Amino acid sequence: MPWLISLLLLCADPVAIESPRHEAELIFPLHAQHNHAPGVVECPNGDLFVSWYRGSGERRADDVAVFGAWKAKGDSKWSEPFVLADTPGFPDCNTALFMDDRQRLWLFYPTILANSWESCLTNFKVSSQFAPPGVPKWDREGLILLKPDDFGDRAKQQLDEDLEPLKLVLTDKLKKEVEQVRERLGEKLYQRLGWQPRCKPTQLPSGRLLLPLYTDTFSLSIMAISDDHGQTWRAGQPTLGFGAIQPTVLRRNDGTLVAYMRENGPQRRVRVAESKDDGETWGKVGNSELLNPGSGLDGVRLANGHWVLVYNDTLNGRNRLAVSLSTDEGRSWKQTRHLEDQPVGSYHYPAITQAKDGTLHVVYSYFVEQGKSMKHAAFNEAWITAGDPK
Repeated sequence: MPWLISLLLLCADPVAIESPRHEAELIFPLHAQHNHAPGVVECPNGDLFVSWYRGSGERRADDVAVFGAWKAKGDSKWSEPFVLADTPGFPDCNTALFMDDRQRLWLFYPTILANSWESCLTNFKVSSQFAPPGVPKWDREGLILLKPDDFGDRAKQQLDEDLEPLKLVLTDKLKKEVEQVRERLGEKLYQRLGWQPRCKPTQLPSGRLLLPLYTDTFSLSIMAISDDHGQTWRAGQPTLGFGAIQPTVLRRNDGTLVAYMRENGPQRRVRVAESKDDGETWGKVGNSELLNPGSGLDGVRLANGHWVLVYNDTLNGRNRLAVSLSTDEGRSWKQTRHLEDQPVGSYHYPAITQAKDGTLHVVYSYFVEQGKSMKHAAFNEAWITAGDPK
């Protein structure tokens, strides 16, 4: 009965009958300078656009600038890298790209004022005119200045709770650092300065934009919130989990927001927190079951409602880069496959997006002995569910 087979195929999960697809390439040849911290978007016409920063180092190298590259729809190669943003005499670092519901392209990155992460200010640029081969025509650009409600007392209380189990093992150096954090928590300057991006914004059904930011001053995270399509930004309440930084935010069907964060402390697990009020406040920061060695991650909600997280699933080092799939909105992560699993090298700081055709695009920093590049991987959900080769 061929008609019955056809009917069953039509009713089947398209992911289940799709063949695994995967391809990958370096965006530019291995390069001697530091190339790090990418963003990636698909443009409305199917072009891919990526960003990253390049220079002699990171925050301490004044020649660091933001670079970009295009892969036009149908092309097999990436364009030559070009300078996307540069503040002469100051390092410009971590990049994030985003396409909003008005089909405008956003670029976010910090400028480091005094060669320390604590001294950064976050820039934005937004464009409604962008196409290969060069720099978008920016409609507007500026700084995202945040003035959070004073969180010093609450943060100090949480710091004491976090440190209680560690008191006997803190070295003199760590004790000095803790006291510095405690002192800075009482200062307006440090509560307002030093917030920088890493992962792309999340746009809610209401139109609200949530830009995840973090500070190395306190190793905390916060959301910059805009309810007017990015015209103005304000600060939500920080996630009070010391060491939990660089959030990526995903939304459940019931409206709950889940932030997955890099672990910058002793937990060695991806940190997680939830918000029930569209990112204004966040509950207690906990630990997921996912490993994290102190490295960046990124996530995306797929068109079918599944969630994908890209992260280094190691306890030490960044030589393995995993893609995990959740079919229950982050309550469990039962399927994992690796983009990289090498004895040496660092493959890290991923950025992920899903194209209109369902393809997942991941761009990540690719560090090997011979040099550094950005690597682009394109694959489908079926590739993840197929698992690593035996």
